[in-house]
Amino acid sequence: MATTNATITINSSDLTGDPLAFSTTTTLYKAEQTVGLENTSGMGRTTYAAAGQTTLFADANYAAVDGSNAHKVYIANKSTDAVQSVLITVEAQVLGKLYAGDWMFFPWTGLDGTDIKVTTSHTNMVVEHMIISE
Repeated sequence: MATTNATITINSSDLTGDPLAFSTTTTLYKAEQTVGLENTSGMGRTTYAAAGQTTLFADANYAAVDGSNAHKVYIANKSTDAVQSVLITVEAQVLGKLYAGDWMFFPWTGLDGTDIKVTTSHTNMVVEHMIISE
């Protein structure tokens, strides 16, 4: 059994009236279990030659028969140009837009009809990605 932990730490001295500092950690488990996620796509980097939409993770590669998966997805816009963004969608549902240097980490079940897609705003953009799966 693999043990994988995810931690997020946020610090700011001027976001609120008082200094803000917190950190939280969780262990990544399979759905409805206390068994750790055991597989990964590996850290990948894709350079998109043209602006537009493409499928990053296809549900057919990650779907369970009963739809009970607890995959975790990491996506980052590696651009340093402030005008270059990456729109993240699960089919038609927009999750958010990653501006230069932004990243996201979220759970995904991989149900049929839930491909994860990226839409790049410019040519030659680099998107970093990984899925940790069951």
